[in-house]
Amino acid sequence: MRAHRSGLIAQVVRSLRTIEDLVHVAVAVLLSVLALVLLIDVIDSVVVALRGPYSALDLVLSILDKTLVLFIVAELLHTVRITITERHLRAEPFLVVGLIAGVRRLLLVTAEAERSFRWNPQGIELLILIGLILAMAVAILLLRRSPPVEESTGPVSPPAP
Repeated sequence: MRAHRSGLIAQVVRSLRTIEDLVHVAVAVLLSVLALVLLIDVIDSVVVALRGPYSALDLVLSILDKTLVLFIVAELLHTVRITITERHLRAEPFLVVGLIAGVRRLLLVTAEAERSFRWNPQGIELLILIGLILAMAVAILLLRRSPPVEESTGPVSPPAP
């Protein structure tokens, strides 16, 4: 009875891992398609903007915004690849994605604030973004300096006397 139960549990665990892998692969495929669409959109935006009259600041902001979004998608794809190959979810790649997203928004808010700065909405957003960016940078630094944590795959045994 006990052997049958452990065999059933092992089969359920294998099935769940397969489903998990399929979901990760589906996410990777969708992110790849999104990256391709974004890349085409960035190239199209540059070509269209250079044909007609354009404002240099608007052009740079638009391209920077779209390029950083593309970079975020690429980092998410990298994170999914790591998760699939290592079969372990790591926090650092997500922090890097958050850091890129924070810097992206900081650049856009700063550029918009240059035209007409209003302390109340934009200043508060800038302060919050700077705090988040610093917190994520410190978290990444601490993760890189901390010793790796080993996962146990079996049951936890009590310490020996």
